[in-house]
Amino acid sequence: MSLKLGVPSKGRLMEKTFSWFEKRGITLSRSGSDREYAGKVEGIDGVSLILLSAGEIPRELAAGRIHLGVTGIDLVHEKLPRWEQQVEEVSQLGFGKADLIIAIPACWVDVDTLDDLDAAAAAFRKTHSHRLRIATKYHRLVREFLTEAGVADYTLVDSQGATEGTVMNETAEAIADITSTGETLRANHLKILSDGLILQSQATLWRSRVASYLPDDKRVLAEVMDRVSKT
Repeated sequence: MSLKLGVPSKGRLMEKTFSWFEKRGITLSRSGSDREYAGKVEGIDGVSLILLSAGEIPRELAAGRIHLGVTGIDLVHEKLPRWEQQVEEVSQLGFGKADLIIAIPACWVDVDTLDDLDAAAAAFRKTHSHRLRIATKYHRLVREFLTEAGVADYTLVDSQGATEGTVMNETAEAIADITSTGETLRANHLKILSDGLILQSQATLWRSRVASYLPDDKRVLAEVMDRVSKT
């Protein structure tokens, strides 16, 4: 048995995660080609590297199939109801920062707040006989946020592609999506509601609360925790 560490399998998120661990004396690397999802760990004994998509890591942590995993706060909160019972936040890594926000067409000059959106949604339904559509990949987080804000008369539509383009393509009237700089929003003539910040996210190291930990696993975990706590 060994402590299983899940890390994003490709792109800048993988590279920055490798760099973050290397600064703490733990070297992560692929053990095969870029098409293989195998990896190796040097600098600490008893840890095995599992390369997964960032979206898979919350599920694997919650199932106890990996002990530690790096993924975004947004993905954990969206994919894991009552996430605090299933995983523990160990350390925010300082990269992959992005905000989950509500954005609307920039031409809606009279709509700036969630209260304005609620009024606009009611007017939209009265005029068009169907609810205002908000495109998103984050159904649970967006629904909870809008319910708490008292926004009604909307429907969430799933977006698995470029969410920012759904308004221009007339498949939605507004969006809820992750943004880091806002440039793509502006390019698609969208603006963020002044109180439309749902969640601030970044790459984060998580520990599974439900995985099995043998005595050796606990010893290795303690060593990992000691390493990652150092700046």
